[in-house]
Amino acid sequence: MRVRVAPVPWDDADGAALRARQQDELRARYAGESEPGTPPSGADVALFLVARDAAGAAVGCGGLRPLEEGVAEIKRMYVDPLARGTGVADALLAALEAAATERGWTTLRLETGERQPDAMRFYARAGYAEIPPFGPYVGAPFARCFERRLA
Repeated sequence: MRVRVAPVPWDDADGAALRARQQDELRARYAGESEPGTPPSGADVALFLVARDAAGAAVGCGGLRPLEEGVAEIKRMYVDPLARGTGVADALLAALEAAATERGWTTLRLETGERQPDAMRFYARAGYAEIPPFGPYVGAPFARCFERRLA
């Protein structure tokens, strides 16, 4: 699938709709459990991207939240189920990594959950190594955390 990835404001309607669908999917997988930590917002996400297919439909999203010197966290990475397996996630992740490098972040971290084996496989294939839970994810029952040092 040909995809175009571009930054949008946090409150962009397509981005908000994608984030809402992601949260619906996660609530279903985790029986309504809320996510650990502070949910991301326009105040703490430095960059938010939306991926669009050739027809212009929003099919995926992802953002970067600064954590500490040289480190950012991937937040709200999501691809519409109908677009999975088409390269959208690869394009989003590549764009997030490029943006992190441009901003001087040398390490990206993320949290996913044990009930998302597809996400864990995706990140492992992309070079992310599983790490102990960090920050608000320490002690969270379903949290699985990953990290990649960027070149």
